[in-house]
Amino acid sequence: MASFHLAVKTIGRSAGRSATAAAAYRAGVEITDERTGIVHDYTRKQGVEHNALVVPADAPAWANDRAALWNAAEQAETRKNSTVAREYEIALPAELSAEARRELALGFAREISERHGVAVDVAIHAPGREGDHRNHHAHLLTTTRRIGPEGLGVKTRELDQKTSGEVERWRGRWAEMQNAALERANVPERVDHRSHQRRGIEQEATVHMGPSATAMERRAEHQAMREGRAYEPVTMVGQHNAGVIEQRGLRQYIERGTEWLRDAGQRISGSCMSLQPP
Repeated sequence: MASFHLAVKTIGRSAGRSATAAAAYRAGVEITDERTGIVHDYTRKQGVEHNALVVPADAPAWANDRAALWNAAEQAETRKNSTVAREYEIALPAELSAEARRELALGFAREISERHGVAVDVAIHAPGREGDHRNHHAHLLTTTRRIGPEGLGVKTRELDQKTSGEVERWRGRWAEMQNAALERANVPERVDHRSHQRRGIEQEATVHMGPSATAMERRAEHQAMREGRAYEPVTMVGQHNAGVIEQRGLRQYIERGTEWLRDAGQRISGSCMSLQPP
């Protein structure tokens, strides 16, 4: 079942973080921080399916080099508590192919870059070995400053102001883009960025599964596959979540059926009216 997730976070020095370390980790590469001399080497990191830089058309050539870009972002900030990068963490539909997920993430990155004039570092990650195998996701790391022919310039203050509505706008836009991609792939599932409360839906929540329960469910799933039978949850948490997901699927099935019947009724009514004499 397609699900919506978009979280916007900041990378700040006040939390002991750096843009160079964040970029190296997400992309699975090595970057030396020229400001501190620290080498961030994540070349052995697994699960990075794709990484790419998306920059404005008028950005200088060096902005297409990951190490140069994030070292420039670090050097542009002088305060000890500076925010040095911003991150969009997004869930990618498991129902789509790897290529379709990649194009979807890159398309979203291009829109962010064009609207705010920032550089976007895209890293697409595969689901973790012990987690939900549908958890395809991407990290879009952006500069906090606009970048043009002269390099990094002014801060994107509109993204720091909750009253600007920019983050909510991006949530809505991301839902639109996912739904369009699902439709192109002939997948009936759809996502909605609004909370269930805002949509007027009362829905039981799933329970977070810890590492132990996740490992037990994964072993049970693999055992069922080896024996050629349907997998059934073995933990109380897994059983609860399976029931909640089943109820959600049934609700969506009923809603889609209701919409189809309504549309069919309107088509039949229109056909009947067209047969009447003028």
